[in-house]
Amino acid sequence: MASAPALAYPAGMIWLSSPDDIAESLPAAWLVATPERPATLPERSALRRGMAARILARQLGLPLEVIAIGHEAAGRPLVDSPRGSGLHLSLATRAGVVAMALAHRPVGVDVEAVEAGATLPAGVLHPEEGDWLLTLPQERRPLNFARLWSAKEAYVKALGTGFLRPPESFGVTLLPGGELLVRDPAGPAAASGFSRTIENGGQEILAAAMVVLR
Repeated sequence: MASAPALAYPAGMIWLSSPDDIAESLPAAWLVATPERPATLPERSALRRGMAARILARQLGLPLEVIAIGHEAAGRPLVDSPRGSGLHLSLATRAGVVAMALAHRPVGVDVEAVEAGATLPAGVLHPEEGDWLLTLPQERRPLNFARLWSAKEAYVKALGTGFLRPPESFGVTLLPGGELLVRDPAGPAAASGFSRTIENGGQEILAAAMVVLR
């Protein structure tokens, strides 16, 4: 994935594509293509944390060695050093792409591969999401399922619960221009976000989403 200009959306969310890019404001997400294809969970974790440390060092203007990425008891990543930054972060990895979102409020980011021939697991979707997918032509459903699923993953990451929250218990609406809405009557706070698609080296189409709790 070639480096591209920063993309800004109406709510001020910014997408960047290089670990050397500095976000002029937050929230922001970095989608960084790497040649790596980690095969195990420890390898994926090391790739995510290494890239996150590099991005944070650049963003904060600090030496790489003073940056430390920790995690909460439930597994959500956090900025362990420098302490007191007030920053929230989220990480994801898919097909060699590392995603990191950074915000002043709880944030989630996710990246999903578009699987053109896969059977869509409609049972994990909110009924309204499933009904909406069925209104689309068959060839458009895999991409839009990946967009929905990345948004749902990003939302539960922002909550810090993961899918202890059943994915079918809340709904996501994808709006024109990339904006997305989360409808969750049981949610602790309102949430907003954006979705986008990228091509990874011209070989794979990936759907990415960032969600921030308000």
